[in-house]
Amino acid sequence: MRIGILGLGRIGAFHAETLSGLDAVESLVVADPFADAAKAAAERFGAEVADSPEALLAAGVDGVVIAAATDAHPALIRAGVAAGVPVFCEKPVARTMAEGVEVLQAVEGADVPIQIGFNRRFDAGFTAARAAVRSGELGTLHTVRSTTLDPAPPPAAYIAASGGIFRDCSVHDFDIIRWVTGREVTEVYAVGGNRGADYIRQAGDADTTGALLTLDDGTLAVVSNSRHNGRGYDVRMELHGFADSLAVGLDDRLPLRSAEPGVTFPAGTPFDFFMDRFTAAYRAELAAFTEVIAGTRPSPCTVADALEAGWIAEACTLSLREHRPVSLAEVRDA
Repeated sequence: MRIGILGLGRIGAFHAETLSGLDAVESLVVADPFADAAKAAAERFGAEVADSPEALLAAGVDGVVIAAATDAHPALIRAGVAAGVPVFCEKPVARTMAEGVEVLQAVEGADVPIQIGFNRRFDAGFTAARAAVRSGELGTLHTVRSTTLDPAPPPAAYIAASGGIFRDCSVHDFDIIRWVTGREVTEVYAVGGNRGADYIRQAGDADTTGALLTLDDGTLAVVSNSRHNGRGYDVRMELHGFADSLAVGLDDRLPLRSAEPGVTFPAGTPFDFFMDRFTAAYRAELAAFTEVIAGTRPSPCTVADALEAGWIAEACTLSLREHRPVSLAEVRDA
């Protein structure tokens, strides 16, 4: 396959490296507004450089990976679909839910697959957890706990354009809760605080948050997020049912230490970055995209899927701002 990549920043360059190692991918075509970034990727991976998104889409690519800035996502998704080229786009679909809904409406009915990048759906632990829930081996779920703790906050410019911690960070927890449990969120209550970098507070955001989600079958999900976690990058999920309990991320690289005497677990080097924690998941995600291109599997994360996680983020953002429970129906109807 011949794959195009739009955007060669941190994640775009990482995707280029991953794609260049897949057996199904024969060549890459890259484009970036910063010519040096495209040139560096071309030299490193033997890629062809296109001078614009339009030129890339016209270069005979079988699929396109969008890793550009969020503001560019809607137009690039539409351009890919209009060109008849299968699209992989990093989350989010758009900066606002209104724009995201417009994208969904624009591409509905088009015979061009779109996959949105929620990489945790391809992590071995989360995949096993989903299978355990669906098989019934945990019994009826009553509590889910999902955690994403970053080792350090991103730069001030990133925070200012991120849309807030719920839309930028927690949205991964929201998506994976829906995917693992197979349930929808009906109501949220969110809290947050600022104990760290001043520029996060100045941007009107929180650096540490908690959210209580009520699922449509009565299961409670607790989501914990922070931009500051001195020991490393901590992503976990706990699933507690009436028959059994299960954890994702409970391995020797868990960035946590035990206070119990004689306990040496976890004994490994803690994860320190999301690319470190999810290297295999990113590879599996892009391998799945090649199967989507080939027509051998449907999109594993559609635009509609991504918007569902986005609505939860919207509800949490409103809940934090107004200090009250917020139903998903309220934000959808706003």
